[in-house]
Amino acid sequence: MASFAGVRDNALVGYGLVVGLDGTGDRTTQAPFTGQSLTNMLSQLGITVPPGTNMQLRNVAAVMVTAEMPPFARPGQNLDVVVSSVGNADSLRGGTLLMTPLKGADGATYALAQGNLLVAGASASGGGSSVQVNQQSGGRIANGATVERGVPLDLGANGGLLELQLQTDDFGTAQRAVSAINQEFGRVVASARNARVITLDGPRDANARVNFMARIENVQVTPTEEPAKVVLNSRTGSIVLNGQVTLHRAAVAQGNLSIVIDSTFGVSQPNPFTDGDTVVVQDTQVSIQQQPGTLKVVEGADLLEVVDALNSLGATPNDLMSILEALKEAGSLRAELEII
Repeated sequence: MASFAGVRDNALVGYGLVVGLDGTGDRTTQAPFTGQSLTNMLSQLGITVPPGTNMQLRNVAAVMVTAEMPPFARPGQNLDVVVSSVGNADSLRGGTLLMTPLKGADGATYALAQGNLLVAGASASGGGSSVQVNQQSGGRIANGATVERGVPLDLGANGGLLELQLQTDDFGTAQRAVSAINQEFGRVVASARNARVITLDGPRDANARVNFMARIENVQVTPTEEPAKVVLNSRTGSIVLNGQVTLHRAAVAQGNLSIVIDSTFGVSQPNPFTDGDTVVVQDTQVSIQQQPGTLKVVEGADLLEVVDALNSLGATPNDLMSILEALKEAGSLRAELEII
């Protein structure tokens, strides 16, 4: 329902190389950055590759490494990492990720990743046929990264003040949360800054602050009812209504218009011993069909009645979208209409 400001995960990303693949790595002629990365890495290890050398390596793949560093992470802790191919490698199965720095949004290195990949699924091919279960161009390394530095987070640095952020903007819920928190502590420790942010007057001592935040998390608050809303997904045709939607009395008529184009092909054959050519003739017929639409009265005081009224129209989800938009414009649909 709410979270403390600053207590969040931090995304890390890095670029590295996976080695030890069984001929399923990048084709370096099509992914030249893999060869460049390998040349740079070898130069750091004291190995010089002659200029112009075309290394046809199929056991190496360039990858992107991502991880989520939780709040309060300290050096020495381990993180799970996800390794994804950025080239044209066929599979990362059996590969080993070389040491890869993981950086944050500020460009600083916060962790180092290395280890053997675990790739789910399998693939096999032979005789021109192939089969694959799950994708092979990505894998995970459990505890594959070690935190080298933590993200600075000083809770209560401003005289012990904390911010509690609600997940949704709601003045009623914010007011209820403030009342419940103040009732829990028997004094005024919380005040609403706006519909989302609540300011807390916490203790300055770190141990006391942890106990204070634990009590805040266990406070029971009943949020206010969500406003009436109808969500239309224009891509999938799905429609979702919450329990507050009502439908005032209205009459609706919906008629379907369909255009049918039917094409048939025939062959025109010339007479024998003539100079004519055999040609294909296309015969196209276009017909328009329109189903009659009759006026139907729709009305509903609760969600079940609204659903029954809309179902009585016998319209498809796409038709219901246009009907709901028309009902909203007519003032019959008492709900917010959101299209995603």
